[in-house]
Amino acid sequence: MSNTLLEIDFSKSTDGLVPAVIQDFETGKVLMLGYMNAEAFEKTEKEGTVTFFSRSKQRLWTKGETSNNFLFVKEIIVDCDGDTILVKVTPAGPTCHTGADTCFGEKNGQDTRIGEASFLNYLQKEVIRQRKLNPSEESYTSSLFRSGINKIAQKVGEEAVEVVIEAKDNDDDLFKNEVSDLLFHLLVLLEQKNIDLDEVISVLRSRHS
Repeated sequence: MSNTLLEIDFSKSTDGLVPAVIQDFETGKVLMLGYMNAEAFEKTEKEGTVTFFSRSKQRLWTKGETSNNFLFVKEIIVDCDGDTILVKVTPAGPTCHTGADTCFGEKNGQDTRIGEASFLNYLQKEVIRQRKLNPSEESYTSSLFRSGINKIAQKVGEEAVEVVIEAKDNDDDLFKNEVSDLLFHLLVLLEQKNIDLDEVISVLRSRHS
């Protein structure tokens, strides 16, 4: 039995079910709401795909078992009262049986309230980190990790200089490209030092609290 399962109080409802909010790990968009009992939760944890207890079918139901639009688990969080579950997932296709991205009729994409900045987290954790853990001879990112921290830090410095140079001109497209290069190499440097971008954001947030 997992520690997370022990945190959930299934006895709060007469039918032993607790609500499970399903959220897209990358975009933050809420995709759907389902219900889990202890058996559904354990199956979800074990297999890495979301399984609910269907109140209409009165049985366990794995999302995607007929459509193949599975919900692959990235993270599971239990609320402070132990009676609601937040499951962060990567969806394999539309979530709703109607074919919509979400069961609320919303399009799933980068949340406009936070803009495209959340992509930086995805870039570091899902792309750059994989190039570090599973290096490829053809990958430029993998080659940076092979060259070591001094070379990575040097690249960050070089890209920063390019940003300064382009900032003095009037070509916005070139400037944005140089800023993109700088951000990318900075994320590589953070990954090399085993520091999440979230940790840096926390420092920034603390300065404005």
